[in-house]
Amino acid sequence: MIDRRSTAPGAYLATCPKGLEALLSDELAALGAEPTKTTVAGVYFQAELVTAYRACLWSRLANRVVRCLIQEDDVETPERLREASAGVDWQAHLAVGSTLAVDFHGRSDAIRHTRFGAQTVKDGVVERLQADGRARPRVDPQAPDLRLYANLHRGRLTLGIDLSGESLHRRGYRRGTGHAPLKENLAAALLIRAGWPAMAREGAPLVDPLCGAGTLLIEAAMMAADMAPNLQRERFGFHGWVGHDEAGWRELKREAEARASIGRKRCRNRLFGFDRSPPALAAAKSNAMRAGIPALIELTGGALGELERPGGLDEAPPGLIITNPPYGERLGELPELVELYAQLGERARAAFPGWRLALFTANPDLGHRTGLRAHKQYSLKNGPLDARLLLMDIPSGTDEEKGEATSKPSRSEGAQMFANRLLKNRKRLNKWLKRSGESCYRLYDADMPEYALAIDVYGDRVHVQEYAPPRSVDPGQAQKRLHEALGVIPEVLGVEPSQVVIKQRQRQSGRAQYQRQDTSGERFEVREGRARLWVNLRDYLDTGLFLDHRPVRRLLAELAEGKRFLNLFCYTAAATVQAALGQDEGRGASDSVSVDLSNTYLDWARENFRLNRLDPSRHRVVRDDCFHWLETAGSEFDVIFLDPPTFSNSKKMTDTLDVQRDHGRLVRLAMARLAPGGTLVFSNNQRRFKLDADLAEAFVVEDISAKTFDPDFKRRPDLHHCFLIRHRDGEEA
Repeated sequence: MIDRRSTAPGAYLATCPKGLEALLSDELAALGAEPTKTTVAGVYFQAELVTAYRACLWSRLANRVVRCLIQEDDVETPERLREASAGVDWQAHLAVGSTLAVDFHGRSDAIRHTRFGAQTVKDGVVERLQADGRARPRVDPQAPDLRLYANLHRGRLTLGIDLSGESLHRRGYRRGTGHAPLKENLAAALLIRAGWPAMAREGAPLVDPLCGAGTLLIEAAMMAADMAPNLQRERFGFHGWVGHDEAGWRELKREAEARASIGRKRCRNRLFGFDRSPPALAAAKSNAMRAGIPALIELTGGALGELERPGGLDEAPPGLIITNPPYGERLGELPELVELYAQLGERARAAFPGWRLALFTANPDLGHRTGLRAHKQYSLKNGPLDARLLLMDIPSGTDEEKGEATSKPSRSEGAQMFANRLLKNRKRLNKWLKRSGESCYRLYDADMPEYALAIDVYGDRVHVQEYAPPRSVDPGQAQKRLHEALGVIPEVLGVEPSQVVIKQRQRQSGRAQYQRQDTSGERFEVREGRARLWVNLRDYLDTGLFLDHRPVRRLLAELAEGKRFLNLFCYTAAATVQAALGQDEGRGASDSVSVDLSNTYLDWARENFRLNRLDPSRHRVVRDDCFHWLETAGSEFDVIFLDPPTFSNSKKMTDTLDVQRDHGRLVRLAMARLAPGGTLVFSNNQRRFKLDADLAEAFVVEDISAKTFDPDFKRRPDLHHCFLIRHRDGEEA
């Protein structure tokens, strides 16, 4: 026997995004409903039908309003789900010839897929209709006449009529979405949490300095003008329901239309949107037009750093700045975002004293870069992201407070020490840089353990690598220090934040170093000695130029004069370029071969050759496994550069490569290709590397590691190891 409890007439469920349940409950009560229970992402309530219609029309927070038909426990199997669905008199809800769709949510041990759950509910509906002598209804998942809502959670089934139809967050005004749009009901929740409804009643102004497609502005304008958010929707789910009260609905809609007409005329609020993106502003203007409130919103192009308080607000009460800036979901976006959040705080203090700032972000530490303290925080979801709404009061009042409001927030003690270290390092390197003419160099390498970064300068650009912190370091503190550093670097080095690139440095294996991290294609030319080289700071883990090997490349240019040169594991072949050009005009290598497995880097090498006008018939690149190439090559070379990775398990190799384990075999293979009197330059980046003792017996080996570090790398003498290896006198290759 089925243990079923049918809900009383007038039982409803309103669903919403997680985190909005309490707000939705208050809103439903204000609309005349009686909330009875709050659940995850929903509120159950009792109401008359016209009040449920009012919720569909007026709720700014709900996704759906469902008229509950049954709620049953112990629904775990497909058989029980189908039986429960067949227990409803569907003739009282679905008209003859109407189409049907089922939205199923949840799962059980036996019902693991929403599509299967929906199919089972539909089978129960069909079974009941056919038992009552009705034909099987047609399923239309896109635009059905009647949409059913089913939710199964911990064996409890809620099944009912979806009175909404399409989700209520889709107001209908937004088509061109601009960049990173908020859902409309989440935007409304942010405004409510920020206190906008009360401020709007007082005639306060509102500013969104990064307005994008204008969702926050439009939702704020509709609140200020007393406009029902779904007034322009032509069809709701209840229009295809047998129990629909058309007369009651028409009266409710006429009332809402009258309120909107009066509200637009009486609205005293001024709402301003700013954005530097012309497409985003165009989308915002179109959206405002479709929402019916174009006259209430003023949209202007402009960068955040140029933000000023709009004119004509002298008599208005203090207003609200509310915005949803980028979050920095990718590490590479952080340098510009740290500056953007700092600019937001600076402009807020300078131009809007006494106002309130509401900042919605999935990166609260970026929010702290504003220099303003949040007196309230609300945790919310923005899609899959955990986010927070930070509410901050912008200082106002005395002249002293105003003076403080216009100044930048002070650096922390640690950030100031970091800035001082950058200045000290640059001063230390200045004489060497002027003498050498180098424009690409390492400025900082985890000098302070708290700021575990490697900072390289490439002309007017900066490449920052964050060393992954150990587990003993609190991730929040590590992120805070990273943001502090990224706030300091542009100011101290005199570069734009957009010219700073950040990556996280971790041990790589296989082809990780070859894989793209971005697709910017943003390469630029740098000079090293006589060589011109392409570098790319954004798209790969490495930039195309290993700066610590600069002295080794100078050595190769000296050794290779008029010689045959071989570059193994050549990467972007910067070493080959230096060897081919030589130290003086016309005194480079006579010919060269550069070997690597990566098509990406071999193409890069060819571009470097073209940039330096090297003859491809004399300077060749070869794609091959270096082990295989050495075993099969018949040529001899006077100078060989061997710089293998520390470890590789590339699928293109027949075996893994471990430089400590395999360097003996590699060196012997290379020495077999070295001409009498020639030199093998063997280098690697294994910090604890120990040279095979047998090699020192077989060949003449000179450890020159200490001589291969310029002043910018003197702090890290274990960064690489370098050896000159030659045949013993009288021994042939």
